[in-house]
Amino acid sequence: MNESAEHQTTPFRAEPPDAAALHQMPFRWVMLALLWLLYFSFGMVTRSPSPLITPIINDLKMSYGQMGFVLGSWQMTYIVLAIMAGIIMDRWGIKKSIFVGALIIGLSAILRSFSTGFFTLLIFVALFGAGGPMISIGCPKTIALWFKGKDRGTAVGIYSTGPWIGGMTCLAATNGVVMPLVDNSWRLTFVCYGTLALVFALLWLFFAKEVNPETESERFNPVHVLADLMRVPNVRIILLCGLLSFGIGHGFSAWLPKILESKGFSPILAGIGAATPFIASIPAVLTIPRSVPAHFRGKIIALLAVLGVMSILWVVATPLPPIIGLLLYGASGTCLMPLLVLTLMDTPEVASKYLGSATGVFFCVAEIGGFFGPFVVGYLVDVTGGFLTGSFFLVSLGVIILALMLKLKIPSITFEGKT
Repeated sequence: MNESAEHQTTPFRAEPPDAAALHQMPFRWVMLALLWLLYFSFGMVTRSPSPLITPIINDLKMSYGQMGFVLGSWQMTYIVLAIMAGIIMDRWGIKKSIFVGALIIGLSAILRSFSTGFFTLLIFVALFGAGGPMISIGCPKTIALWFKGKDRGTAVGIYSTGPWIGGMTCLAATNGVVMPLVDNSWRLTFVCYGTLALVFALLWLFFAKEVNPETESERFNPVHVLADLMRVPNVRIILLCGLLSFGIGHGFSAWLPKILESKGFSPILAGIGAATPFIASIPAVLTIPRSVPAHFRGKIIALLAVLGVMSILWVVATPLPPIIGLLLYGASGTCLMPLLVLTLMDTPEVASKYLGSATGVFFCVAEIGGFFGPFVVGYLVDVTGGFLTGSFFLVSLGVIILALMLKLKIPSITFEGKT
Protein backbone atom coordinates (compact mmCIF):
# COMPACT_ATOMS: atom_id res chain seq x y z
CA MET A 1 0.00 0.00 0.00
CA ASN A 2 1.05 3.66 -0.33
CA GLU A 3 1.45 3.82 3.47
CA SER A 4 4.89 2.20 3.26
CA ALA A 5 6.03 4.75 0.69
CA GLU A 6 4.93 7.58 2.95
CA HIS A 7 6.91 6.14 5.82
CA GLN A 8 9.99 6.10 3.61
CA THR A 9 9.71 9.74 2.59
CA THR A 10 8.57 11.29 5.87
CA PRO A 11 9.85 9.13 8.76
CA PHE A 12 8.79 11.60 11.47
CA ARG A 13 5.50 12.73 9.89
CA ALA A 14 3.60 9.45 9.53
CA GLU A 15 -0.17 9.41 9.82
CA PRO A 16 -1.25 9.59 13.47
CA PRO A 17 -2.18 6.16 14.79
CA ASP A 18 -5.77 5.31 15.50
CA ALA A 19 -6.50 5.46 19.25
CA ALA A 20 -8.22 2.07 19.19
CA ALA A 21 -4.96 0.37 18.15
CA LEU A 22 -2.59 2.15 20.55
CA HIS A 23 -2.80 -0.47 23.30
CA GLN A 24 -1.30 -3.13 21.01
CA MET A 25 1.45 -1.04 19.41
CA PRO A 26 5.04 -1.77 20.58
CA PHE A 27 5.76 1.93 20.01
CA ARG A 28 3.87 2.67 23.22
CA TRP A 29 7.05 1.75 25.11
CA VAL A 30 9.02 4.31 23.08
CA MET A 31 6.42 6.92 24.04
CA LEU A 32 6.82 5.87 27.65
CA ALA A 33 10.62 6.26 27.43
CA LEU A 34 10.24 9.76 25.95
CA LEU A 35 7.79 10.71 28.70
CA TRP A 36 10.24 9.41 31.28
CA LEU A 37 13.02 11.67 29.94
CA LEU A 38 10.75 14.70 30.04
CA TYR A 39 9.60 13.93 33.57
CA PHE A 40 13.27 13.39 34.51
CA SER A 41 14.04 16.93 33.37
CA PHE A 42 10.92 18.15 35.22
CA GLY A 43 12.22 16.70 38.49
CA MET A 44 15.77 17.85 37.82
CA VAL A 45 14.80 21.49 37.23
CA THR A 46 12.27 21.44 40.09
CA ARG A 47 14.90 20.32 42.60
CA SER A 48 17.76 22.40 41.20
CA PRO A 49 17.35 25.41 43.55
CA SER A 50 17.31 23.29 46.74
CA PRO A 51 21.02 22.29 46.91
CA LEU A 52 21.95 25.85 45.88
CA ILE A 53 19.97 27.66 48.59
CA THR A 54 23.03 28.70 50.61
CA PRO A 55 25.03 30.34 47.76
CA ILE A 56 21.90 31.91 46.26
CA ILE A 57 20.81 33.43 49.59
CA ASN A 58 24.29 34.76 50.23
CA ASP A 59 24.78 36.11 46.72
CA LEU A 60 21.35 37.69 46.27
CA LYS A 61 20.94 38.78 49.94
CA MET A 62 17.64 36.96 50.50
CA SER A 63 15.85 35.79 53.66
CA TYR A 64 14.57 32.26 54.27
CA GLY A 65 11.00 33.50 53.85
CA GLN A 66 11.87 35.03 50.48
CA MET A 67 13.61 31.83 49.40
CA GLY A 68 10.60 29.79 50.47
CA PHE A 69 8.40 32.08 48.38
CA VAL A 70 10.70 31.56 45.39
CA LEU A 71 10.72 27.77 45.88
CA GLY A 72 6.93 27.75 45.76
CA SER A 73 6.48 30.44 43.11
CA TRP A 74 6.30 28.14 40.12
CA GLN A 75 3.41 26.32 41.75
CA MET A 76 1.44 29.59 41.80
CA THR A 77 1.97 30.05 38.06
CA TYR A 78 1.07 26.40 37.62
CA ILE A 79 -2.19 26.88 39.53
CA VAL A 80 -3.26 29.73 37.25
CA LEU A 81 -2.45 27.86 34.03
CA ALA A 82 -3.11 24.18 34.82
CA ILE A 83 -6.81 24.01 33.92
CA MET A 84 -6.21 25.99 30.74
CA ALA A 85 -3.28 23.71 29.89
CA GLY A 86 -5.46 20.63 30.26
CA ILE A 87 -8.12 22.09 27.97
CA ILE A 88 -5.48 23.17 25.44
CA MET A 89 -4.02 19.67 25.48
CA ASP A 90 -7.43 18.11 24.86
CA ARG A 91 -7.79 20.42 21.83
CA TRP A 92 -4.22 20.69 20.45
CA GLY A 93 -3.07 17.15 21.03
CA ILE A 94 -0.26 15.69 23.07
CA LYS A 95 2.84 16.15 20.92
CA LYS A 96 2.72 19.90 20.38
CA SER A 97 1.51 20.70 23.91
CA ILE A 98 4.15 18.62 25.69
CA PHE A 99 6.96 20.00 23.50
CA VAL A 100 6.02 23.59 24.34
CA GLY A 101 5.93 22.72 28.03
CA ALA A 102 9.35 21.04 27.92
CA LEU A 103 10.79 24.03 26.05
CA ILE A 104 9.57 26.44 28.73
CA ILE A 105 11.04 24.26 31.50
CA GLY A 106 14.49 24.38 29.90
CA LEU A 107 14.31 28.15 29.39
CA SER A 108 13.22 28.66 33.00
CA ALA A 109 16.36 26.92 34.26
CA ILE A 110 18.71 28.80 31.91
CA LEU A 111 17.22 32.23 32.66
CA ARG A 112 17.82 31.77 36.39
CA SER A 113 21.51 32.31 35.68
CA PHE A 114 20.70 35.97 34.93
CA SER A 115 19.05 36.65 38.33
CA THR A 116 20.11 39.86 40.06
CA GLY A 117 17.93 39.64 43.17
CA PHE A 118 14.77 38.28 44.74
CA PHE A 119 12.33 39.57 42.11
CA THR A 120 14.24 38.42 39.03
CA LEU A 121 14.86 34.98 40.52
CA LEU A 122 11.17 34.84 41.43
CA ILE A 123 10.12 35.57 37.83
CA PHE A 124 12.47 33.00 36.29
CA VAL A 125 11.51 30.24 38.74
CA ALA A 126 7.81 31.09 38.34
CA LEU A 127 8.18 30.66 34.58
CA PHE A 128 8.62 26.93 35.21
CA GLY A 129 4.95 26.83 36.18
CA ALA A 130 3.95 27.85 32.66
CA GLY A 131 5.56 24.72 31.20
CA GLY A 132 5.17 22.26 34.05
CA PRO A 133 1.43 21.61 33.55
CA MET A 134 2.01 20.35 30.01
CA ILE A 135 4.33 17.65 31.36
CA SER A 136 2.51 16.59 34.51
CA ILE A 137 -0.88 16.68 32.76
CA GLY A 138 0.40 15.31 29.47
CA CYS A 139 2.04 12.24 31.00
CA PRO A 140 -1.09 10.66 32.51
CA LYS A 141 -3.16 11.59 29.44
CA THR A 142 -0.60 9.94 27.18
CA ILE A 143 -0.48 6.85 29.40
CA ALA A 144 -4.29 6.62 29.41
CA LEU A 145 -4.31 6.71 25.60
CA TRP A 146 -1.47 4.26 24.92
CA PHE A 147 -1.91 1.78 27.79
CA LYS A 148 -4.70 -0.13 29.48
CA GLY A 149 -5.16 -2.84 32.12
CA LYS A 150 -2.07 -3.99 34.03
CA ASP A 151 0.18 -2.24 31.54
CA ARG A 152 -1.36 1.07 32.56
CA GLY A 153 -0.36 0.58 36.20
CA THR A 154 3.12 -0.48 35.12
CA ALA A 155 3.47 2.57 32.86
CA VAL A 156 2.35 4.95 35.61
CA GLY A 157 4.88 3.42 37.98
CA ILE A 158 7.69 3.69 35.42
CA TYR A 159 7.10 7.28 34.34
CA SER A 160 6.59 8.31 37.98
CA THR A 161 10.21 7.37 38.67
CA GLY A 162 11.33 10.05 36.21
CA PRO A 163 10.97 13.13 38.43
CA TRP A 164 12.32 11.27 41.44
CA ILE A 165 15.43 10.07 39.60
CA GLY A 166 15.82 13.54 38.08
CA GLY A 167 15.55 15.09 41.53
CA MET A 168 17.91 12.52 43.04
CA THR A 169 20.47 13.16 40.32
CA CYS A 170 20.26 16.90 40.84
CA LEU A 171 20.50 16.76 44.62
CA ALA A 172 23.36 14.26 44.66
CA ALA A 173 25.39 15.75 41.82
CA THR A 174 24.96 19.51 42.18
CA ASN A 175 27.48 20.29 44.92
CA GLY A 176 29.67 17.23 44.42
CA VAL A 177 29.97 17.13 40.61
CA VAL A 178 28.34 19.96 38.67
CA MET A 179 29.41 22.92 40.82
CA PRO A 180 33.13 21.94 40.77
CA LEU A 181 32.95 21.53 36.98
CA VAL A 182 31.61 25.08 36.52
CA ASP A 183 33.97 26.76 38.99
CA ASN A 184 31.36 26.66 41.80
CA SER A 185 28.98 28.93 39.87
CA TRP A 186 25.35 28.36 40.79
CA ARG A 187 24.42 30.35 37.68
CA LEU A 188 26.23 28.01 35.28
CA THR A 189 24.78 25.04 37.16
CA PHE A 190 21.31 26.22 36.18
CA VAL A 191 22.50 26.57 32.58
CA CYS A 192 23.67 22.94 32.55
CA TYR A 193 20.32 21.64 33.79
CA GLY A 194 18.35 23.85 31.40
CA THR A 195 20.40 22.72 28.41
CA LEU A 196 19.77 19.06 29.21
CA ALA A 197 16.03 19.77 29.49
CA LEU A 198 16.08 21.36 26.01
CA VAL A 199 17.82 18.28 24.56
CA PHE A 200 15.04 16.04 25.91
CA ALA A 201 12.42 18.42 24.48
CA LEU A 202 13.95 18.03 21.03
CA LEU A 203 13.97 14.23 21.34
CA TRP A 204 10.23 14.36 22.07
CA LEU A 205 9.63 16.67 19.09
CA PHE A 206 11.41 14.37 16.64
CA PHE A 207 10.25 10.95 17.83
CA ALA A 208 6.85 11.24 19.59
CA LYS A 209 3.67 10.31 17.70
CA GLU A 210 0.38 12.15 17.88
CA VAL A 211 -2.91 10.32 18.30
CA ASN A 212 -5.40 10.64 15.44
CA PRO A 213 -7.15 13.98 16.08
CA GLU A 214 -10.46 12.71 14.67
CA THR A 215 -10.53 10.19 17.50
CA GLU A 216 -9.37 12.31 20.39
CA SER A 217 -10.25 15.94 19.64
CA GLU A 218 -14.02 15.72 19.91
CA ARG A 219 -15.51 19.14 20.66
CA PHE A 220 -16.86 19.72 24.14
CA ASN A 221 -17.80 22.51 26.46
CA PRO A 222 -14.94 22.79 29.00
CA VAL A 223 -17.09 24.59 31.57
CA HIS A 224 -19.65 21.77 31.50
CA VAL A 225 -16.91 19.13 31.69
CA LEU A 226 -15.31 20.75 34.75
CA ALA A 227 -18.68 21.22 36.42
CA ASP A 228 -19.52 17.55 35.84
CA LEU A 229 -16.18 16.45 37.28
CA MET A 230 -16.61 18.54 40.42
CA ARG A 231 -19.99 16.90 41.09
CA VAL A 232 -18.31 13.51 41.53
CA PRO A 233 -17.60 12.91 45.28
CA ASN A 234 -14.51 10.78 44.62
CA VAL A 235 -13.05 13.47 42.37
CA ARG A 236 -13.47 16.09 45.09
CA ILE A 237 -11.72 13.84 47.63
CA ILE A 238 -8.88 13.10 45.19
CA LEU A 239 -8.42 16.82 44.48
CA LEU A 240 -8.18 17.78 48.13
CA CYS A 241 -5.83 14.91 48.93
CA GLY A 242 -3.69 15.95 45.97
CA LEU A 243 -3.41 19.44 47.48
CA LEU A 244 -2.40 18.06 50.86
CA SER A 245 0.05 15.48 49.47
CA PHE A 246 1.80 18.12 47.36
CA GLY A 247 1.99 20.34 50.43
CA ILE A 248 3.79 17.55 52.27
CA GLY A 249 6.05 16.55 49.39
CA HIS A 250 7.13 20.02 48.29
CA GLY A 251 7.25 21.39 51.81
CA PHE A 252 9.68 18.68 52.91
CA SER A 253 11.70 18.04 49.76
CA ALA A 254 12.31 21.68 48.86
CA TRP A 255 13.93 22.33 52.24
CA LEU A 256 15.50 18.91 52.82
CA PRO A 257 19.12 19.88 51.92
CA LYS A 258 18.88 22.85 54.28
CA ILE A 259 17.26 20.70 56.99
CA LEU A 260 20.23 18.32 56.82
CA GLU A 261 22.69 21.23 56.82
CA SER A 262 21.00 22.49 60.02
CA LYS A 263 21.71 19.06 61.55
CA GLY A 264 25.45 19.43 60.84
CA PHE A 265 25.81 18.00 57.32
CA SER A 266 28.15 19.68 54.84
CA PRO A 267 26.50 20.97 51.62
CA ILE A 268 27.84 17.99 49.66
CA LEU A 269 26.68 15.43 52.24
CA ALA A 270 23.35 17.24 52.61
CA GLY A 271 22.79 16.93 48.86
CA ILE A 272 23.62 13.24 48.95
CA GLY A 273 21.42 12.75 52.00
CA ALA A 274 18.54 14.60 50.33
CA ALA A 275 18.81 12.15 47.44
CA THR A 276 18.52 9.15 49.80
CA PRO A 277 14.68 8.94 49.65
CA PHE A 278 14.90 8.22 45.95
CA ILE A 279 16.73 4.94 46.64
CA ALA A 280 13.52 3.64 48.21
CA SER A 281 11.10 5.60 46.02
CA ILE A 282 12.10 3.98 42.74
CA PRO A 283 11.21 0.37 43.65
CA ALA A 284 8.18 1.64 45.55
CA VAL A 285 6.60 3.52 42.64
CA LEU A 286 7.44 0.64 40.29
CA THR A 287 5.62 -1.94 42.43
CA ILE A 288 2.97 -0.31 44.64
CA PRO A 289 0.78 1.45 42.00
CA ARG A 290 0.73 -1.75 39.91
CA SER A 291 0.07 -4.19 42.72
CA VAL A 292 -2.52 -2.38 44.86
CA PRO A 293 -6.09 -3.43 43.90
CA ALA A 294 -8.31 -0.51 42.91
CA HIS A 295 -10.80 -1.15 45.72
CA PHE A 296 -7.97 -1.00 48.29
CA ARG A 297 -6.25 2.19 47.08
CA GLY A 298 -7.94 4.54 49.54
CA LYS A 299 -6.67 2.65 52.59
CA ILE A 300 -3.17 2.32 51.12
CA ILE A 301 -3.01 6.06 50.35
CA ALA A 302 -4.09 6.79 53.93
CA LEU A 303 -1.43 4.46 55.34
CA LEU A 304 1.31 5.87 53.11
CA ALA A 305 0.39 9.45 54.07
CA VAL A 306 0.76 8.64 57.77
CA LEU A 307 4.06 6.81 57.23
CA GLY A 308 5.31 9.74 55.14
CA VAL A 309 4.70 12.41 57.77
CA MET A 310 6.00 10.18 60.56
CA SER A 311 9.22 9.79 58.61
CA ILE A 312 9.48 13.59 58.35
CA LEU A 313 9.26 13.81 62.14
CA TRP A 314 11.97 11.16 62.36
CA VAL A 315 14.34 13.29 60.28
CA VAL A 316 13.55 16.68 61.79
CA ALA A 317 12.57 16.06 65.40
CA THR A 318 14.70 13.15 66.62
CA PRO A 319 18.43 12.60 67.14
CA LEU A 320 18.15 9.19 65.45
CA PRO A 321 20.07 8.53 62.20
CA PRO A 322 18.10 10.40 59.51
CA ILE A 323 18.79 7.80 56.82
CA ILE A 324 16.06 5.50 58.18
CA GLY A 325 13.47 8.27 58.10
CA LEU A 326 14.61 9.35 54.63
CA LEU A 327 14.27 5.84 53.24
CA LEU A 328 10.85 5.44 54.85
CA TYR A 329 9.73 8.72 53.33
CA GLY A 330 10.99 7.60 49.93
CA ALA A 331 9.01 4.37 50.12
CA SER A 332 5.79 6.02 51.30
CA GLY A 333 5.40 9.70 50.44
CA THR A 334 6.51 9.34 46.83
CA CYS A 335 3.71 6.88 46.02
CA LEU A 336 0.88 9.24 46.91
CA MET A 337 0.77 11.11 43.60
CA PRO A 338 0.80 8.08 41.24
CA LEU A 339 -1.86 6.33 43.32
CA LEU A 340 -4.07 9.43 43.30
CA VAL A 341 -3.63 9.85 39.54
CA LEU A 342 -4.44 6.18 38.94
CA THR A 343 -7.56 6.55 41.07
CA LEU A 344 -8.59 9.54 38.98
CA MET A 345 -7.93 7.62 35.73
CA ASP A 346 -10.09 4.71 36.88
CA THR A 347 -12.99 6.87 38.05
CA PRO A 348 -15.85 5.82 35.70
CA GLU A 349 -17.08 9.40 35.26
CA VAL A 350 -13.69 10.50 33.81
CA ALA A 351 -13.46 9.51 30.13
CA SER A 352 -9.97 9.61 28.62
CA LYS A 353 -10.97 12.23 26.06
CA TYR A 354 -11.54 14.56 29.04
CA LEU A 355 -8.58 13.29 31.05
CA GLY A 356 -6.49 16.32 30.11
CA SER A 357 -9.10 18.57 31.70
CA ALA A 358 -9.49 16.27 34.71
CA THR A 359 -5.76 16.05 35.40
CA GLY A 360 -5.50 19.78 34.75
CA VAL A 361 -7.94 20.36 37.59
CA PHE A 362 -6.10 17.82 39.76
CA PHE A 363 -2.68 19.42 39.37
CA CYS A 364 -4.09 22.94 39.57
CA VAL A 365 -5.54 22.19 42.99
CA ALA A 366 -2.55 20.07 44.05
CA GLU A 367 -0.04 22.79 43.31
CA ILE A 368 -1.82 25.11 45.73
CA GLY A 369 -0.35 22.77 48.31
CA GLY A 370 2.88 22.71 46.35
CA PHE A 371 3.17 26.46 46.86
CA PHE A 372 2.04 26.74 50.46
CA GLY A 373 4.16 23.80 51.65
CA PRO A 374 7.61 25.37 50.99
CA PHE A 375 6.37 28.88 51.80
CA VAL A 376 4.83 28.00 55.17
CA VAL A 377 7.85 25.92 56.21
CA GLY A 378 10.21 28.77 55.23
CA TYR A 379 8.07 31.33 57.05
CA LEU A 380 8.02 29.19 60.19
CA VAL A 381 11.83 28.95 60.07
CA ASP A 382 12.03 32.76 60.07
CA VAL A 383 9.61 32.91 63.02
CA THR A 384 10.94 30.04 65.14
CA GLY A 385 14.55 29.69 63.99
CA GLY A 386 14.20 25.97 63.14
CA PHE A 387 12.31 23.36 61.14
CA LEU A 388 10.47 21.62 64.01
CA THR A 389 7.28 23.69 63.82
CA GLY A 390 7.18 23.26 60.06
CA SER A 391 7.42 19.49 60.44
CA PHE A 392 4.36 19.47 62.73
CA PHE A 393 2.51 21.51 60.12
CA LEU A 394 3.28 18.81 57.53
CA VAL A 395 2.16 16.09 59.96
CA SER A 396 -1.24 17.77 60.26
CA LEU A 397 -1.66 17.56 56.48
CA GLY A 398 -1.01 13.81 56.58
CA VAL A 399 -3.64 13.30 59.27
CA ILE A 400 -6.23 15.09 57.10
CA ILE A 401 -5.38 12.80 54.15
CA LEU A 402 -5.96 9.81 56.42
CA ALA A 403 -9.45 11.06 57.32
CA LEU A 404 -10.39 11.88 53.72
CA MET A 405 -9.14 8.65 52.18
CA LEU A 406 -11.22 6.56 54.56
CA LYS A 407 -14.27 8.15 52.88
CA LEU A 408 -13.16 7.26 49.34
CA LYS A 409 -15.47 4.84 47.53
CA ILE A 410 -13.90 2.87 44.68
CA PRO A 411 -15.75 0.12 42.80
CA SER A 412 -14.22 -3.31 43.08
CA ILE A 413 -14.34 -3.72 39.27
CA THR A 414 -12.23 -1.16 37.41
CA PHE A 415 -13.04 0.06 33.93
CA GLU A 416 -9.87 -1.23 32.30
CA GLY A 417 -11.40 -1.15 28.87
CA LYS A 418 -12.03 2.59 29.18
CA THR A 419 -9.76 4.61 26.86
